[in-house]
Amino acid sequence: MITGFSLLFLIGALSLGITASSTSLILRCSRQFKLGGRERELHHTHQTAISRLGGIGLALGSIASALAIILGGFVHADALDECMKILILSAAMFALGLWDDLRTIGAKRKLMGQVIIASAAYFSGIGIHIVSVPFGHEAMDLGLWAWPVTVLWLVAMTNLINLIDGVDGLAGGISLMLMILLAGLGTTGCGVSIMASGMIGALLGFLWFNFPPARIYMGDGGAYFLGFSIGCLTIVSSQKGTIFAALIAPLFVLALPILDTSLAIVRRGMQGLPLFRPDRKHIHHRMLDLGLSRRSVVLGAYVFTAFFLLLGFGVFWTHGEQLPILVGFGTLFILLAAGKLSFSREWLGVGRVLGNSLSARAEIQYALAQTRWLILEGARCRDLDSLCEDTIFIGRKIGFSSVSIKLADSEKKWQQTPADNGRACWTFRQSLPGQNDSYIEITAVANIEHSAKIISLSESPILDKHTFEILGDLLAEGWAKAMAQWKKKSDLSPHP
Repeated sequence: MITGFSLLFLIGALSLGITASSTSLILRCSRQFKLGGRERELHHTHQTAISRLGGIGLALGSIASALAIILGGFVHADALDECMKILILSAAMFALGLWDDLRTIGAKRKLMGQVIIASAAYFSGIGIHIVSVPFGHEAMDLGLWAWPVTVLWLVAMTNLINLIDGVDGLAGGISLMLMILLAGLGTTGCGVSIMASGMIGALLGFLWFNFPPARIYMGDGGAYFLGFSIGCLTIVSSQKGTIFAALIAPLFVLALPILDTSLAIVRRGMQGLPLFRPDRKHIHHRMLDLGLSRRSVVLGAYVFTAFFLLLGFGVFWTHGEQLPILVGFGTLFILLAAGKLSFSREWLGVGRVLGNSLSARAEIQYALAQTRWLILEGARCRDLDSLCEDTIFIGRKIGFSSVSIKLADSEKKWQQTPADNGRACWTFRQSLPGQNDSYIEITAVANIEHSAKIISLSESPILDKHTFEILGDLLAEGWAKAMAQWKKKSDLSPHP
């Protein structure tokens, strides 16, 4: 009987082969039959529709290889039960994400499905019941809180992997390092190591097609599958006796997405924006805006995550007893990385950023209300001219100096001040998703800082360039969604 490292190598190699071959087939079918390729959305960084069905190959390789090892009798009896539970539940979470890839089902329905599947995991025996305290060597029984804590952990892990899937190869590479950590946490014959080894092979096979420039994406199906599997494996690993370390160690590897998500929530909260509204202010977007290539961004993220992978192993090996020291190393590394990328100036200017954000909240809330009306109006307008006029009307109410809308066969423009008045202006331009010849261009007269005072050169209420960019993005997003609503209504309307 094959045991030890040979078994883990076998399942990894088998998974790699299945994932690579199936993903290649899915890619050919997607191109031939135009499957799974959503149109480019406003905040997406890619310019063409790319299939989001890569998660099928990822899940197929992981599940098929694990079943082959199980049915071949290579798995110990005590590991069989935990493997089957994780496979079935992860497959259910994958199906939920794939459903959304094929047909959008909405955030509330997805969250409800995630909670149901996570609850099923808890009642099947995969749950966080006891949390150990590393320094006092004591354990705390969660009691009735075990169910909500388990569901929160599994749902958070599921969505965390999905949130970082914004640049080619980023989510796959970070998940790969997580699986390496999880494979190292368990013994070679346990279900955790077997499942993690299979996913390592699957991720290697998938990254061949997903590394920049990506030919296929894992989609919500693949991200949900990976995130939920990671959540389950960490819980099962913690039940082997290293409760605190097994739960904390993966969080070190997830330092980048946790940091990115936390900053996004704080940023949107201060600005009065919906907390889960997509934007182009994530760390990887900022790096792209600095002029770095996609490949450089991803490789930089890999180096960052690899450092925290070593810290994660340190947490596990020391049973969490050296956690303060390791957290200190991690914090220092983050500050050095932020300094290299010029992020630290913005982070250290917390007072200025907070003051500007609070001052702009009322303007942003007003713009949100106006753009919601515009989106609803998109389904009611008689023609595109009326929709463009409504957009210009909203732009005037928000406080812009000019709004210009260019469509393939027409152009609408409104301007409050002459173009040659010599005043400095801020300009924001956004094309329709996948239509570079159709765009909206927004302008506001700039406010100039002089003698520690802001002197307004117009009646515009827009306080600063950062606020202008947010307001411009909101109007552009509202216009794009209103256009989509109008097109949907036109396609459904009977033609003579």
